[in-house]
Amino acid sequence: MKNVTVYMGPMCAFCDAAKRLLNRNNIPFKEINIAIEDGKKDEMLKKSNGRKTIPQIFFNEYHVGGYQELRALEKKGELLNLLN
Repeated sequence: MKNVTVYMGPMCAFCDAAKRLLNRNNIPFKEINIAIEDGKKDEMLKKSNGRKTIPQIFFNEYHVGGYQELRALEKKGELLNLLN
């Protein structure tokens, strides 16, 4: 299974929704809080081609996008396939 990384911040409803979706599908993930971890916001911006919104979600180096893109993958039944 690919490594899942979620860049997030405090008081973010979409971040919380993304975590619930991943947990619901038994997908382990690494959570990076860009508000408290030095340099992680710049890292996220570089990896996401400048996207500033959170969450930003990655499967290894593949940029999924935010919560809405993650949810769309789940609805289409493609989420688990992308992780293998």
